[in-house]
Amino acid sequence: MGPGENARPEENEWAYELGAAIAAKGWAVLTGGREFGVMEAALKGASDHGGLTIGILPSETPAGASRYARIKILTGIGSARNNINVLTSHILIVVGMAAGTASEVALAIKAGKKIILYRPDELTLSFFRKIGTYRILIAMTVQEAIELIENFISLRQIH
Repeated sequence: MGPGENARPEENEWAYELGAAIAAKGWAVLTGGREFGVMEAALKGASDHGGLTIGILPSETPAGASRYARIKILTGIGSARNNINVLTSHILIVVGMAAGTASEVALAIKAGKKIILYRPDELTLSFFRKIGTYRILIAMTVQEAIELIENFISLRQIH
């Protein structure tokens, strides 16, 4: 999860690398499915490495969808689709921050999901640690993120 049109170039690079690493493990990548920002970058990384990619779109049509989303789910519910993103995911990896992303993290905390903030800034980390306590984990490298996911799987905390 991460910003769309406001994503910084380095966030897009990180999302691409994470998407690629996740695909290499045989895991699916699910994003908001749009054709820009962290969503597009993570889907492209996974697609380029043979992964299953899923886009949960806010609209009723595929217009504006990432071409890298193999499965496009059209919701027609706008930003309310963030709850679908969260509830369908086993783990959220958050790259960057924007209003929609913040809503996804808050929904994930309420739903008891595993949340990994990837290279967060201090304000983001402080805020979500305050409301999410132990649910908020940090990864500073792709390898750390993958290891956290593998730990969740090995401890049977996700399926």
